[in-house]
Amino acid sequence: MARRIDGKQIAAEVRARIARETAEFTAAHGYAPGLTVIIVGEDPASQVYVRNKKRACEEVGFASEVIALPQETTEEALLAVIARLAADARVHGILVQLPLPKQIREEAVLRAIPADKDVDAFHAENVGRIMTGRFDYLPCTPAGVMELLRHEKIEVEGKECVVVGRSNIVGKPMAMLLLHANGTVTICHSRTRDLASHTRRADILVVAVGRARFLTGDMVKEGAVVIDVGMNRGEDGKLCGDVDFASVEPKASAITPVPGGVGPMTIAMLLQNTLTSARVHAGDARP
Repeated sequence: MARRIDGKQIAAEVRARIARETAEFTAAHGYAPGLTVIIVGEDPASQVYVRNKKRACEEVGFASEVIALPQETTEEALLAVIARLAADARVHGILVQLPLPKQIREEAVLRAIPADKDVDAFHAENVGRIMTGRFDYLPCTPAGVMELLRHEKIEVEGKECVVVGRSNIVGKPMAMLLLHANGTVTICHSRTRDLASHTRRADILVVAVGRARFLTGDMVKEGAVVIDVGMNRGEDGKLCGDVDFASVEPKASAITPVPGGVGPMTIAMLLQNTLTSARVHAGDARP
């Protein structure tokens, strides 16, 4: 039976460390790291995410602000808000909650956030830095996965790592981080032929496809580490991941549950990125 990786507990430990380091930073500089989150419209899931982010910021001692804009906000108006925040020295991180209304181009918004305040690490410059391995900020979910692996002392070097999903937010950066850790990485996606032949080779399997219980036990090698990035509603209305937990857990050596696995780590790594940004702007770390 697999060891369950307790992301909730690990995230709590990360937040406690960040709180200590934030107190030291604030005492040394006379101000706290600042994160501003912009939300456009009233998408219920986005509202929940933003509330959780604000609560986490307050917990660790950040100066946090939420700017809520109406659904009909124009792209020009949103870009003006971003420009104002970019010029504000008290703001170290700018996050625009996705998805955005259809009249606003996501690419234009992500490009407008300065790379050194891009705590989601979606800006093209930060994406390029991830490729070269010379980064300050990492996309929060892949960074959270790597933190889980480190905490659990799961060695990546030399392992067969398979990432199912190729999104810019999770799949692609996840593959690069595993590669930087000296894993041998395969990226699979919707056009991959005979997907199971790839997933059954994996020592470390990361699944991020957004399909409830997509990965089943017959697709997993005995003793694999299985990381479930998915967050879905099953037919019963309950939260579930991309992994069919019941059939995969008996074969895996370690597995993340949903909820309580990768999810809590995402906000924890957002906090880490914001603290890093504050240090960069204060001259405490390299740009």
